[in-house]
Amino acid sequence: MLEGARYGTLTLRAASMRGDSARYRGEPRRDALLAARFGTGDSALVLVAVASGQRAAPGTHRAARELCEWIAEAVGRNRARLTEDVHTANRGALVSGLHRLTDRAYGRLRADATERGLAPADYTASVRCLLLPAHPACRTRVFFGMGDGGLFRLRDGVWQDLEPAETEPEPAPTSASAPASASASAPASASASAPASAPAPVSAPASASASAPSPAPFRFRASVARPGDTLLLCSAGLADPLRGEAALADHLAERWGAAEPPGLSAFLADAQTGVKGYADDRTAVAVWEA
Repeated sequence: MLEGARYGTLTLRAASMRGDSARYRGEPRRDALLAARFGTGDSALVLVAVASGQRAAPGTHRAARELCEWIAEAVGRNRARLTEDVHTANRGALVSGLHRLTDRAYGRLRADATERGLAPADYTASVRCLLLPAHPACRTRVFFGMGDGGLFRLRDGVWQDLEPAETEPEPAPTSASAPASASASAPASASASAPASAPAPVSAPASASASAPSPAPFRFRASVARPGDTLLLCSAGLADPLRGEAALADHLAERWGAAEPPGLSAFLADAQTGVKGYADDRTAVAVWEA
């Protein structure tokens, strides 16, 4: 599956492919990819969702697709508020709202498992999402999700591992009852780029990234992109070899570090780069900043 687009200062490339292991066994791709644009022009909000069904459980490719679709439905319903929160860097509202949205999607998934006569612990998936505002003046990029996978940034030719730690629900601010316009004066870079710690090198192990998708820590990160950055969201099928094999990290840094983003076919070929010992499905979403 391939997807590509250009909005404002960002260029998006996305690919999802079945791994060698699934192909050998004749199994469907457990990874799911959904890209959607809500709204038009500079007010548009782009969502990219990546989900991976639980290994060795039947039908989890459907669970992955359902999670992506339900989260997209919720984002579409709340697009106006989410867009405002992203533009004003309202981190507290984004954390609490996206956490509730994700929890409700998992609740629907558990109910669906019960209707199918399946154990909810087996019929589940990891999910990771990016919210990308189309307005060229807003460089805030929002990540949220649950379960394993990876979030990386290629800056000045070096991969940084941006995997966020578990996000605790934040207390409601005392000004929560103030009108929405009260936060409009906050600069777009305020607090959104303030992670708990500095980015780790790509070779560093991800904290708790192998935990079960549900219940699992909710992970959130909002950062401000710089011109020349490449942000990479991926399933565990690419995150694991990228963290574990320096040769792959170097190859993709060379291929994706160029000023001009690759075309769809070139991006697919890069994402398919084989690494011995890694045969899972792969899904990669890359965002280039002009």
